[in-house]
Amino acid sequence: MNKTDTRIYIIGAGFAGQMIARDLLRKKIFGTVASFFDDDENLIGKSFDGIPVFGPVESIASVIRAGQNDEAIIATPSAGTEKIKKIYDILINAGFTRIKILPSVSQIVEGKAHLIQARDINPLDVLGRTPIVISLKESLSYLKGKRVLITGAGGSIGSELARQLLEGGAERLYLFGHGENSIVNIYRELHILQNEGVGEKATVVPIIGDMKDREYTDYIIGRTHADVIFHCAAYKHVPMMEENPVAVIENNVLGTKNLLDASLAHNVERFVLISTDKAVTPVSVYGVSKMLCEKLVLKAAKSAGNNQAFMFVRFGNVLGSRGSILPLFMEQINNGGPVTVTDPEMERFFMTIPEACSLVLQTGGVGKNAESYLLDMGESIKIIDLARQIIKFSGFEPEKDIAIKIIGPRPGERLEEPLWLKEENPQPTEYKKILKLKNIESKTLDGLLEKIMPVVKFNSEKKELFRNKEVLLRILRDEVPSLNEFYTKMEQEGTKQKLSAKVVL
Repeated sequence: MNKTDTRIYIIGAGFAGQMIARDLLRKKIFGTVASFFDDDENLIGKSFDGIPVFGPVESIASVIRAGQNDEAIIATPSAGTEKIKKIYDILINAGFTRIKILPSVSQIVEGKAHLIQARDINPLDVLGRTPIVISLKESLSYLKGKRVLITGAGGSIGSELARQLLEGGAERLYLFGHGENSIVNIYRELHILQNEGVGEKATVVPIIGDMKDREYTDYIIGRTHADVIFHCAAYKHVPMMEENPVAVIENNVLGTKNLLDASLAHNVERFVLISTDKAVTPVSVYGVSKMLCEKLVLKAAKSAGNNQAFMFVRFGNVLGSRGSILPLFMEQINNGGPVTVTDPEMERFFMTIPEACSLVLQTGGVGKNAESYLLDMGESIKIIDLARQIIKFSGFEPEKDIAIKIIGPRPGERLEEPLWLKEENPQPTEYKKILKLKNIESKTLDGLLEKIMPVVKFNSEKKELFRNKEVLLRILRDEVPSLNEFYTKMEQEGTKQKLSAKVVL
């Protein structure tokens, strides 16, 4: 296919659509802009840069029949989810198979739209609630001229934080991670965005390293003179971490402790830990690790200087994160199904990655030392309902074209994930969607860390404990009642299943 033969239709003739059109006119290799479509009567009938504006949008199917090479770009960044879904359905009915969209983020609403920001539409754009729009220019003012370091910068949350941080005017942006490929990918992407005029000209610096290395972590924090740290790095795949409990405790807990100690020592001004609902009454080793990370942050806050602030931000699932349910469902659909759901009653709180990151960045600026914050996740969604919606988005009928298979919960999974403890009593703040939690005193943190240390770090006097997962699990179960209760229940159910199997045989 010759791209220059492509006819491009832009949905939305406002400032964003016009800027996209100018980009396309300048870069003719992408195709020819055929027309705009808009609902605004004041725009219909006009033309911009020689490109006519037709409308309303719902008339598209009666005006054109999209060819195989034709492409539509939805350039309505202020539109809500329902509006986007309506436009998407209209385009599908008009025969479009190639549909791109500008993300609904505040840098588009406030500033300039760029062709480089357009991406293929996906289920996130038409599912769930309309994300809250936050003024990044305003909320990121605290980062102006600062040196900002993101751990786990190649991950889903870390990389989106990096994209949005381009708008913050930071002097330097450090991308820290131990995955070479993922750091290279976000590093290259940020440079492309900057070259296309997106954001401000921060110096972007990739750093490959491992937080488990205490001396190296201290060296890096001291060497970079980081002012602000967003700590996203963590092992987080629950069933996988149940199989590798020592690794998750070593990476998440000790890695976080190393980073906190270095931040205190080198006078980091702001430290923001990204936490998860799985830290609440945890039933998995991953959940326990994040609960301990929260406690470590609050402990570090007690030693913070007058110009320092250490805090954590907790939220539920993010739609579309790497290894999460959305890409799994899409892969299963592309393979013809079945789509696998653990339990018909399983439900989760969901938020899009850009919305979660905008709120995290805002919290980092307004949050105070030794405080805990929770993002308002809205209403929970049943996973089976989400599966049906994604199947429909993909152009199939649930159960008819694509089967849904119930496979039962995996290790460390529960039907519902609470977002807070009753004692934490979340209260609204003056900032929409950001709640403040009451801190709960930890009585066992120091003792627990002392017990697990010889399991994750070699000690010649206790070498029999090194990497011993049975010992680690026993220690964690003794110290964390919710984990022990869940494990006990699973063991009992496993025994019942074995007995039942023997009876059948």
